[in-house]
Amino acid sequence: MLKFLVDRSQTLYNIDMKELHNPVLLSEVLANLEPHPGEKYLDLTAGYGGHASKILDVTQNYKDSCLIDRDEFAVEYLKSKFPLEVRLLNTDFYSAVLQLLECGKTFDIILADFGVSSPQLDMEERGFSFKNDGPLDMRMDKRQTKTAEQIVNHCSERELTEIFIKYGEEKPGHAKLIAREIVHSRPIKTTKELADIVLRKSRYSKIHPATKIFQAIRIVVNDELEEIEKTLPLLPKLLNKNGRLGIISFHSLEDRLVKDFFKDASSHGEESELRIITKKPISAKNTELGINPRARSAKLRVAVRN
Repeated sequence: MLKFLVDRSQTLYNIDMKELHNPVLLSEVLANLEPHPGEKYLDLTAGYGGHASKILDVTQNYKDSCLIDRDEFAVEYLKSKFPLEVRLLNTDFYSAVLQLLECGKTFDIILADFGVSSPQLDMEERGFSFKNDGPLDMRMDKRQTKTAEQIVNHCSERELTEIFIKYGEEKPGHAKLIAREIVHSRPIKTTKELADIVLRKSRYSKIHPATKIFQAIRIVVNDELEEIEKTLPLLPKLLNKNGRLGIISFHSLEDRLVKDFFKDASSHGEESELRIITKKPISAKNTELGINPRARSAKLRVAVRN
């Protein structure tokens, strides 16, 4: 059984790589992006290489491909998984795109998967999940200073309310109730403490009441929507003619940005940069959901460069 060991911040992680991360909508990605031998591939959120390994197995063009991730742990694993000739960038995808544009790089396939990886969720040290008790961290890039603990313990009640409404899509009344309880319960140090606060002020629902609160905080910590919004208009410039762009989103805020971008980029007649392939987003089939429940909210949209 393959193990991957890496020392991070005095902690040795011993991870079973077979259990690391199941790439969502893999067959749908391959069917719609249609990789061919020799094509150049750019992965904006390579993670643990689930999509990349299958696409590069087809293209076999490692030297002209580029894998990006701002999570250092993921990049360390990618170094062990792929040949040295694959270009790896340990940075956010907006900064990487600017760098690639400056170098004049173009690609035949671009893929972005905006989901949080399984290791980020499963490692309690990362503080992404309320299912495991860990520090309030939620940083995708451990080099940045802003953490979930800072948001939770230093934002005002009004600021927290606005965060939960805007990024968690919570109802205003409930968002304000949770924000007030958080302020009254400070200091809050762990994911379990925060989840318990949300739970005692929430009604029963099919999903855990803390889901939207954790989503909202994570988005703010990592500037996720701002990064997506800045990056999307630049992507056609990185695509060769007839190049394919695939984007996987996991909640309505992300998907709305992608949908609006595709609509705008394809609505200028002969001068349109893109041609939409997926009129409606593609979702996971029941067979995939049976083995990978985290795919339940994934949506794939694909467009082609004119």
